[in-house]
Amino acid sequence: MTSNEEPEVNSVNSGSDIGAFIRAQRLAAEVSIRQLAERAGVSNPYLSQIERGLRRPSADVLGQIAKALRLSAEVLYVQAGILEERPESPVRDALIADTAINERQKQALLDVYESFRRENETALKENVP
Repeated sequence: MTSNEEPEVNSVNSGSDIGAFIRAQRLAAEVSIRQLAERAGVSNPYLSQIERGLRRPSADVLGQIAKALRLSAEVLYVQAGILEERPESPVRDALIADTAINERQKQALLDVYESFRRENETALKENVP
């Protein structure tokens, strides 16, 4: 077990949900479990255990898997219950789907976008009689 791997958890439900989601994304991308494990920098058995819901990956491992699958880490964090799902936004969706920028750049842009939205929302609330 590497330092990024977490011990087994008794709550298989949340682990199996994220595991099933990762498996579905891997199959949709037509990537073998061995290829994904290599790209994500985790062991093949560990990834298999994640997919079967026997282990729950850390946020770091989810980020590595997301990068290997060319997904937004936010998508996996929401699926794993680490983040709450945000309201729909075409801007956010476009940023997440953009393959021309990396995950770090996407997160930076999303953070700026969200801060502008919060700032404007606060300003509107203060101006409403």
